[in-house]
Formats: sequence, C-alpha cells, structure tokens
Amino acid sequence: MPIDRPNPDEAALQRRALASLAQLAPDAVALGRRFADAGHELALVGGPVRDAFLGRVSADLDFATSARPDESERILSGWGDAHWDIGKRFGTLGARRFGRGGSSDVVVEVTTYRTDAYDPTSRKPAVEFGDTLEGDLSRRDFTVNAMAVRVPDLQFVDPFDGLGDLARRVLRTPVDPEQSFDDDPLRMMRAARFVAQLGFGVDDAALAATVAMAERLSIVSAERVRDELVKLLLSDHPREGLQVLVGTGLADQVLPELSALRLEIDEHHRHKDVYEHSLTVLEKAIALETGPDGAVPGPDLVLRLAALLHDVGKPRTRRFEPGGGVSFHHHEVVGAKLVAKRLAALHFDKQTVHDVARLTELHLRFHGYGDAGWTDSAVRRYVTDAGPLLERLHRLTRSDCTTRNVRKAARLSAAYDDLEERIGRLAEAEELASIRPDLDGTQIMQALGIGPGRDVGEAYRYLLELRMDRGPLGADAAREELLRWWAARQG
Repeated sequence: MPIDRPNPDEAALQRRALASLAQLAPDAVALGRRFADAGHELALVGGPVRDAFLGRVSADLDFATSARPDESERILSGWGDAHWDIGKRFGTLGARRFGRGGSSDVVVEVTTYRTDAYDPTSRKPAVEFGDTLEGDLSRRDFTVNAMAVRVPDLQFVDPFDGLGDLARRVLRTPVDPEQSFDDDPLRMMRAARFVAQLGFGVDDAALAATVAMAERLSIVSAERVRDELVKLLLSDHPREGLQVLVGTGLADQVLPELSALRLEIDEHHRHKDVYEHSLTVLEKAIALETGPDGAVPGPDLVLRLAALLHDVGKPRTRRFEPGGGVSFHHHEVVGAKLVAKRLAALHFDKQTVHDVARLTELHLRFHGYGDAGWTDSAVRRYVTDAGPLLERLHRLTRSDCTTRNVRKAARLSAAYDDLEERIGRLAEAEELASIRPDLDGTQIMQALGIGPGRDVGEAYRYLLELRMDRGPLGADAAREELLRWWAARQG
C-alpha cells in the first residue's frame, strides 16, 4: 500500500509536468533537433519525466535514443561544452552544457535503446541494444519510470499507464514482475528505495515476486547493492523502505543482522522488538541532524547507519536470566565487529566502516552517568575515545532513548544535557578535543636522556593517562612525574 501522503490526480500531475517541462524545453529541444537532423529519435526518459509530473525540476537529464553510441558521441560533441564516454560500452554518453546568462549548467546522459539481462552465473548485466522507444521503456524497472517525452516535439509517451500509477502512487513493473526482476534483480531493491524516497507502495504482484525471488539478489555485485542501500538510507523516509527490505526477505541478502533483530526483546521490555526500536532510533537520529552549517549536516550516512545497526550484537549476546529477565552483555562490542564485517562485505569505504563500528562500540558508554556521576577524567576519556565522532555520538546516544516512561526519558535527557555542559566547560578550559600529554616526544627524550624507540612511546602513553586523570599538569610537574615513573621502571 502507498504511504499516506497527499495524492494528486492525473490532471494535476499533467499541469505540473507542463510547467516543469517548459523549463527544461530549451536545452532538451535543442538537443532533440540535433538528433532529429541526423535522422535519429531522442526522448527524455525515466526519473526526470517522473519528477516533472511531481513538480520537480532537475538539471541532470536522461535521454534514450535510436542512435548507436558512436553517432551519439558525434552529436553531443557539437552540443555540449564538456563530454565523457565512460559508459560508452554500455551505450551511454554524457555531456555538460555550461549555463548561459546566469542559468545553471545542464548535464545530460544519452543512452542507446537497450535491454539489460543477467546470466544466472554472472554478477554483471549484459547489454543488448534495441530499436524502439517503446521496447526500451518496456525494459525499465517500474511504470512510473517508463514514461518518456519525445524531443523536439515534446510528445508524451506512456505505453504502460505510468501516469496512472504515479497518481495512485503505486510501483508496478511494465512487464511481468518475475521477468523484470530476473532481468535485473537490483530492481527489487529499487522498489524499496522508491518507497523511501517517494512514499509509493509496491503493487501486490511485484511484492509477491520480490518475496519469491529475494535470493536472486545475490547475483548482483556488492557495489550496486551498497549504492541502492545508501540512496534508501539518505532518503527522507528510510523507515518505510527498510520495512520493505525486511518484510520481503531482501534484507536477508543485504543486511541479515537487521532481519535478525525482529526476534529479540530489548532489555527494558518496552519495545515490541529490537528491530522496531532500531527503526525508531534511526528516525530520531535523522531528526537531530543539522543544516549545512551545523555539527552534523543531514543527511549523514554514518549517523544513520550507526542508528540502524547499533544493536545488531544483541542476537549473539542474548541470555535469559533467572527470574525471567533478558541480558545482552557486551552487545556493543560484538555489534561493532558485526557492523565492520557487514559494511566491509558491502564494499563501504574504510573510513565509513571504522566510524560506524566505533559509534556502535561507544553507544552504551553514557549509560550510568546520571546515577554514578563521572569524574572529569571519565569525561575526558569519553571525549577522547569519541574523537571526531563526538557530535554524532551525542545524537546517537540521545536517539537510543526510546522508553515510553516519561520520567525516565526526562531523567536521561537531563543527564545527557549535564554531560554536554561539562564537556563544553572542560573543552573551553582544556582544549579537550585535542588532548595531548604535557610533554611531546622530543621533550620526553630530553628529560630521560634516551633516543627514539619503544620507551618513548610507553612514556608518552603514561603521561597521556596522567593528563586524562588529572587534567593539565604543566611541563615542570609532568617532567617530575615522568622521572619518578622512569626511576621506578628502571629499578
């Protein structure tokens, strides 16, 4: 079923499209005339057409053409100011036309009519060129992306009632869904992504085919799967898309740790399951992202991944305690390892893998602060351990409080307010974000009369521990402490 959001009728969609296409027309028409003069068809296709009906304007335009790649390249060279052919073997050429008179640049990709098909033993699609626009549209993922506008005459082409599905906010495949998903299994993930991005629902036939064919996703490369997952997570409403992934079994192929959370009861017995809790934490974390000038500009992939995956260690660590309780001791440590392994398998970059795993490991560090109170040393360690992830950790920790107990929620919020205030005071007094020992390596060697080596590193770590525990000592006091430590170590 589609998400409950305003549903424009087809007439309203057409009015929006006309207004949007009128803004695109000069560049699109100019390019269309060049292809027509060379005896070829050209049509605006896919997302730009769909978005035009939704009242959105994009400077990045996707076209389909009857021209073969070499001919497209020749025509584009006379239209654009910059060109690229990185996708030429797949039939795709790109060009950029610099803006004139203060207008924005226009970027186009032109692809020869084609079909993508998978061999059951291959992880990459084979490309076959086609001959007609209608045939090209029939091989698109969903009817809402199988609409086109021929240029230069701006003729609307909609052989599969994509406009009707757009008005109904339904994702339906142009051909039988089993055939469509067999041709490119990644289309099943795209359905989940479009649910998150557009608030559409998946029609019953496509949903049933996804459930039946979810394992087929294993033939798709990790990079393509990762890119779809990222687009889903960076959307305005990722929860709905993730529910499609989990509900259809796709998540078993992409993020099996997320699916496993459905079976787990959280330690506070306040949530239906840890899976629902994790989706709620994700939504709360998104709400705490900032604008572009803030500490965590949204959409922030690292924060969103950490919010979604912070509890994935619970299934591995669940223990039933005497009296009916459930514990998940050290699930943050186990979870950090699971997160690192899964994100690496999806070919995320090393920094993202490290950061998400580190946030997972640290997400419980705050608990107990309000009851036991922390020394300044403990606050320093909290900040130092978080390092550049501190602002994200603040948001993850606050989002992790999803209790329905109003008093408890208020108490936790007040405790974290207090912690942030203490961090601010210490940071102002001690430059907390860049804590270093009172002596550097050179000064340590001079004080101890030694050269470079392991002893210098051990002395540095000793002084860093002192700095954490006692705050700034000053160079003279630090030197005295170092000499006492060195004498005890030697003797």
